[in-house]
Amino acid sequence: MDEITYRLAGAADDPAVLVGLHDAAARWMVAHGIDQWKPGGKDEEHFRLRIAQGEVWLAEAAGRVVGGFELWWEDEPAWGPQPPVAGYVHRLMVDRSCAPAGTGRAMLALAERRIAASGRVWSRLDCMASNPRLRTYYEGAGYAVVGEQPFKEGAGGSRYGVTLLEKRVAQEEPPPRAPGVRLPSAGPGQPRRKTATVRGGTVKVPEAGS
Repeated sequence: MDEITYRLAGAADDPAVLVGLHDAAARWMVAHGIDQWKPGGKDEEHFRLRIAQGEVWLAEAAGRVVGGFELWWEDEPAWGPQPPVAGYVHRLMVDRSCAPAGTGRAMLALAERRIAASGRVWSRLDCMASNPRLRTYYEGAGYAVVGEQPFKEGAGGSRYGVTLLEKRVAQEEPPPRAPGVRLPSAGPGQPRRKTATVRGGTVKVPEAGS
């Protein structure tokens, strides 16, 4: 098996490589009946901004990029306002034409180590509520379903439902979980709520740029 190495993407990295990863993963999902991503769903500007403003990690093997993911430190569209107890994994992408077996799980484990090293307790992610196959994949990696967000806002103002999952990645014991919330449908003239299952408490926040 080829060795996989990891690094943070920087300004010198071509965002077109990440677009290619995304679109290849999206085509595989479509071909296998998985309702999650669509080719063309993310452009170079999206990844350019993510590299500049956050963390985008690349996986490399045999001299080429074979995977990548985004790591966020807050995610209000899916989880609502939260205390700084978690990192949020997005766009776990694998080039299935050349990535060594297990690359996806290896990147997920890297994200979990990074979150734990930052002083946070939980790794969180979401998948479309209509995607039981991806939910099963994350559950197999140790994640548990903790709630739903039926009104996540996407590109162009579209709304769709997502399942919220999390995994403890640090042994530090947080304060008790706040009561879970299953989001209700908004009534006529009422704003849609954007909160979900939460955990209270605070832990060390990573330094800017860490």
